[in-house]
Amino acid sequence: MSTLHINGQNRQVDADPATPILWALRDTLGMTGTKFGCGAALCGACTVHLDGQAIRSCVTPISSAAGKKITTIEAVTGGADKVGKAVHEAWVKHDVAQCGYCQSGQIMSATAFLKSVPRGKLPTEAEIDSAMAGNICRCGTYARIRAAITDAAKTLA
Repeated sequence: MSTLHINGQNRQVDADPATPILWALRDTLGMTGTKFGCGAALCGACTVHLDGQAIRSCVTPISSAAGKKITTIEAVTGGADKVGKAVHEAWVKHDVAQCGYCQSGQIMSATAFLKSVPRGKLPTEAEIDSAMAGNICRCGTYARIRAAITDAAKTLA
């Protein structure tokens, strides 16, 4: 039995310590906002935050989350996270989602990125592209993703 600190709550997970965080979230805890994409940390669909850093939950074992805070899409877009709220609102405003499958991972990466940008600084397109390079969108909504991140950054500045 492992205790994981997820979205501000301690949750008990009865799983092998080598189990990826993704499967503990989805299969054990029923938190299906985090998506399975490739299973090899290549697409970004499974992105969550571990102590504020964007990580790929499909390859990160629950044992590496001991004593750390896991934040999922449910918490980031729930309204209490100021940066997550700005990103989510920009996503809707710019109609980013097409099929929507990759969007939770995209939003998680964008939120972690914007939290790392110094207050008052607006990121460049190149910085946004670099930060989001590990997230794949099969629908190709990259221009809308960039526009939404830019808009969210302006809202937060």
